[in-house]
Amino acid sequence: MRQQIEAWFWAVRPFSFSASVVPVLVGSMLAIHHGTFHAGLFVLVLLGSMLVQMGTNLVDEYADHEETQSEGKFLAPHKVIARGLLTSQAVRLGAMVCFGIATVIGIYVVTRTGWPLALVCLASVAVAYGYSAGPLPLGTLGLGEPLVFIFMGPVMVLSSFYVQTHTLTWPVVWLSVPIGCLVMAILVVNNLRDIDEDRQYGKASLATMWGQRVAAVVFCGLLIIAFGSVVMLVASGAGPWIWLAPLLTLPQALKLARQVLQGRERAVLQQALQGTASLHMSFGLFLAIAIV
Repeated sequence: MRQQIEAWFWAVRPFSFSASVVPVLVGSMLAIHHGTFHAGLFVLVLLGSMLVQMGTNLVDEYADHEETQSEGKFLAPHKVIARGLLTSQAVRLGAMVCFGIATVIGIYVVTRTGWPLALVCLASVAVAYGYSAGPLPLGTLGLGEPLVFIFMGPVMVLSSFYVQTHTLTWPVVWLSVPIGCLVMAILVVNNLRDIDEDRQYGKASLATMWGQRVAAVVFCGLLIIAFGSVVMLVASGAGPWIWLAPLLTLPQALKLARQVLQGRERAVLQQALQGTASLHMSFGLFLAIAIV
């Protein structure tokens, strides 16, 4: 029983949850700043967001194993099928359960907020499933990075704010950009780490299409945009100076930029991947706390 629990723990990749938690936190804290907050809706949106990410991670594990049988691949802890910890059928069922519960939550939230959110929910689940599965997985067509930016940045931040307030404002749109940039940066360095495997199996990504150097420069550009957008918002007078709190993570970002620009070994890029996920979480938490 304990082994099964540990297997599912690794399968859903909990250390990646900052990607689904941070956008909801930022959007919801902006709603509090706006003067409206419903705790129940916040909990449901957060849970739904995490379930969609868990489902996405499980579909990715299932589809990747079915496509390649993990031959020649680095067996990371979440490769539970290749390690013989879970069957492919169990992982696929787990993904469907996650998406199913998330859909039920989404339906309820839509009844509380209106039909525009239904379109967002449907698109999000479709992209989450289609990212790794289906006849033409979106993540293998070079669409992974832009889709992650859009759906785990602006879409999630704006949706979380809209659920609470039934409106949108320009500062919210603006602050969704750095969140999207940082989560996209996570995927960029992830694909940099896996560049050889992805080329072997024909997976298109920024790194495989444009090369390691260009991908590293894009990574640095995303960090610059993330920090610069917050500075520009505050400088324009659209937000108080306390919203500059995420700049406290700038030393961490500079260290990561050097790692990615100079790193070629898998171990170095793995450290950069973990560091970028940590940066995303730290940046988002500082911003969310500052907003309140």
